[in-house]
Amino acid sequence: MCMCLCVSLLLRLQGDFEGMDGFSVTFTEAVCLGTSLTLSGIFYYLHRKKKNVVDKLENAPHFTIDGKLRNLLKATPGEALQYAVIEGSVKPAGETLRSNSHQDIVGVLQKFTLKEHRLVWSGISRTWMDTERILHKRVNVKPFSLVGLDETAVRVLSPLHASGENTEIINEKFHQPSYSFGQLVGQYLSGEKPKGQLEIEEMLKVGTTLTGIGELILDTEGNLCLRPPSDNSEYFLSLADFETVCKENCLVAFWWKVLAAASALAGAAVLFWVALRYYKHLKRRWEMEQESQEFARLLAEAARLRANDGGVPPNEANNHSFPPNECVICLTQPRDCILLECGHVCCCFVCFQSMHQQKCPICRQDIVRVLPFYQP
Repeated sequence: MCMCLCVSLLLRLQGDFEGMDGFSVTFTEAVCLGTSLTLSGIFYYLHRKKKNVVDKLENAPHFTIDGKLRNLLKATPGEALQYAVIEGSVKPAGETLRSNSHQDIVGVLQKFTLKEHRLVWSGISRTWMDTERILHKRVNVKPFSLVGLDETAVRVLSPLHASGENTEIINEKFHQPSYSFGQLVGQYLSGEKPKGQLEIEEMLKVGTTLTGIGELILDTEGNLCLRPPSDNSEYFLSLADFETVCKENCLVAFWWKVLAAASALAGAAVLFWVALRYYKHLKRRWEMEQESQEFARLLAEAARLRANDGGVPPNEANNHSFPPNECVICLTQPRDCILLECGHVCCCFVCFQSMHQQKCPICRQDIVRVLPFYQP
């Protein structure tokens, strides 16, 4: 939506420019400028959003899971800490989940993903490209807590709403099908060759050390709980430590900033290119005006001298003295200028000024200078 508004605004500006001495902004320039400005705004918004997350992480207090934590929350207004960092071992609050591939592995959060890998023929690069798509995804979760050294437990609420890597891959299995010759020929003709299906199982295992960043509260029964922040701050559950979580988010914020700066520079480059073209346009118009004035001055001076020498008025000489000798471009006006350095007399001065390329129409040499010409 934002990009459409920018492009429409630039197209309106393009129409305004067309009235400025014949100069116009091209459609490609308008689209490039609108795209760069839109992307720069989007990337900057994402950078600021992630930077706010980093600032909150850096200012978040750290707490050890022990008996003192409950007393601290009781003494806190509202019995809640809006954004806090804790670290503890995963302990199930009841039943556990058992891995289908490894019966000895149990956990509280289990993810199954089935991906299809296939080769697709690209008509642009003329090669087979590897693509994948998710065919099926399932998540199982059981209630769990984070426990400290003294077995104090903090119940983790809404773990599926948390960001961060909180599971580890415990099994990967690739199923490669076999095809008949006819099926292989059909795949080549259709441009798609299925390679197989990849089955991935991930799990948050019992006993794993987990970092939790969110809102700490006491529920109605006096139990410690960690939940998504009520002020919509980002909720984290990660296998990495707090320093690693901060570094990862700082890196993401940095790259959003780099992309925003690169998009802004691209927009500035387009603006500079348009300004440079406009400057050259104005310079060319000024040079043409100077040439026109100089040509008119030389024309008037030569006509005056010839009239004085021959006794023929300039207007009468122009109207009756010469046989018609039309310009090779417009075929209406007489040839009245010499093109240098080639020396051809082939066009009128008006047509010379309208040439897009300053080259002689006869020999295609560059025109360095133009002088008035009079037939004897």
